[in-house]
This record gives sequence, structure tokens and C-alpha cells, in this order.
Amino acid sequence: MVCQVFQTLDVPIYVADDRAKWLTDHDPILKADITRLLGPDAYTIQGKYNRPWVASQVFQNPDLLQQLNRLVHPRVMADTLSWVDQHRSSPYVIKEAALMRAAGDHNTLDKVVVVQAPTQLRVKRVRQRDPHRSDAEIQAIIANQMSDAERAEIADYVLINDEATLLLPQILALHNNFSTL
Repeated sequence: MVCQVFQTLDVPIYVADDRAKWLTDHDPILKADITRLLGPDAYTIQGKYNRPWVASQVFQNPDLLQQLNRLVHPRVMADTLSWVDQHRSSPYVIKEAALMRAAGDHNTLDKVVVVQAPTQLRVKRVRQRDPHRSDAEIQAIIANQMSDAERAEIADYVLINDEATLLLPQILALHNNFSTL
């Protein structure tokens, strides 16, 4: 939602999760690394990343998830830097990243904006977006994410998206701020 508003304001948005998905399907180096780590079941016979199978393996094995992230994150970072370079003429750009563990550590971000919502509301939104996910899967995903307190600690700005607080004025205030930096 927040990124959709920024897009209507003509702000380029790099959606890290979408690019990571694209890279896992199309980057030959990454595909080879993932296959070495997880085995041939990581990809379908057609060569597509086997997301459901990979999720079933890594979300219950934190060490394996960490190893997978160590393969994917550097490739996404390189892709991000290339994308940012292509958008140098924009007043500012936004990198949308659901996985925040690395946001405060060795990144190229000038500012970190965190969007906070109560856990129950986040679960409800995941169910609406991904009805195929089980409750156990959703809880495992949340358990692997940073806590609200950890996210707030690395944030330069916090937007509240709790369906009670008006979101648009918060976004417009950020846009005005970023446009003048």
C-alpha cells in the first residue's frame, strides 16, 4: 500500500522480494548455488524455483535459511545497485524490502522507513494475500522476522498502518521531506 502511494507520486520503487524471486529463476550463478545448497528439488523440471518446497525446508531450519539468505542477499544487493544507478536522475528512490535483518547492517540506504502493523492484522493480511499458506507457515514466517522493537530501532521513520491511523498524510509528509533532501 505504501509503495503504491509512492508510485503514484512518480517515485521509482525497487521491490526487493519481486527481484529476488526473478533472480532465483533467472540468475544462473544463483540457481547453481541454490541447487548446491538445497539439492535438485529446489527447482522444478522446468527450471523454476520450487518456492513451496524450499519454504518447507528452510522455515523450519534457521541455519539452512541463513545459508540460503547468504546466497540470495548479495545477488539482490548487486541488482539493487545497478537499478539505483539507472534511476540517478530521480530526486529519490525507494527500496521496498520485507526482510529487514540486513537493513541496519552494511547497506546503501540513506534512510530506513518501517511500516508497523499489529501482528494479528499482519496475519490477516497474509491470509488474504496468500490463502494457500497454513497458520503454521504464517507463524514460522513471522517468527523469522524482526520484532517491532528491533524494526523501530533501525528506523529513521515509522509509518503506522493499523487501519485506525490515517496512512496517506504520513506518506505525503515523508515524500515532502525526501523531495527536499
